[in-house]
Parts: sequence; C-alpha cells; structure tokens
Amino acid sequence: MLEITERIEGYAEIYSTSLTLPFDQRQKSRLRVTLDNGNEAALFLSRGVTLRHGDLLRSACGKVIEVRASLESVSVVNESNSHLLSRACYHLGNRHVPLQIKDSSLYYLHDHVLDDMVRSLGLVVDHQEAPFEPEPGAYQNSEKHRHTHEH
Repeated sequence: MLEITERIEGYAEIYSTSLTLPFDQRQKSRLRVTLDNGNEAALFLSRGVTLRHGDLLRSACGKVIEVRASLESVSVVNESNSHLLSRACYHLGNRHVPLQIKDSSLYYLHDHVLDDMVRSLGLVVDHQEAPFEPEPGAYQNSEKHRHTHEH
C-alpha cells in the first residue's frame, strides 16, 4: 500500500495520480484512501493540515499525488445585497458552519435546517453538486496557501 507522508509546496511537473476527496476527509491527517487510479493508499500527514484542491502530496517512495475536491451537495445563496449576505454569514458562522464565501454568494454543505434558517433571513437557497472549499480558519497559517482556485 502506498504511504502518503507529506504535502509539498510548489510545482511538480509530473503527477503519478490524483486523489479526490470530500471536504470532511480533506481535514484528516490519518486516513485510508483509494486513489483515482484505483490503488489503495494511506495518508500519514502532519496534524492540523486541511488539504485544498490542487495541493500536491508526496508518497514515501517519491510519487506525487494531486488533491482534488470532490463534488458535494452544497447549499448556495446568491445575493447582491451585501447586508443580507453578511447577516447569513454571521448566523451560519455563529453555528460554526464552514462557509465558502464569494463576492455575492456563499456556499455551505447542504443541511435542510440551515437552509430554513437562511430562508427565514429573507434569502433564497439553491442546491448544487459542486466542490466545497470553505474559508480557512482565521488562526490557520495563511502563508502556506495564498493562491485561489476556480472550479
């Protein structure tokens, strides 16, 4: 079984394969996984690392694996009124809900109870299957991951 032991910075020209995971699994440092090529592997990463779409990992034998965010069921709020959108972010954040925030929209993992709360604030909630890349925590090291990803 392939042992994936580190997250690497920078550009690696040749990937051995990729690894597609939902957000909850991209937060785990110890995990048995199936790579996109069907091979089994085990993650043995530093604790506290959240993997992001496009991150590169290296196995103990030197293979490079690209991380991909899988499609997940997300709730989407599109709103041009920044006050309404800010209120939704506040109330969801107050419940410690991970949020992906864009200029006039926000995304969170689909939950009908949260959807009802957001609707009660006067917003429309839609559902999509999309990669989920929430904001990192304010106290996480932002130096390691400054670039953005478009999906």
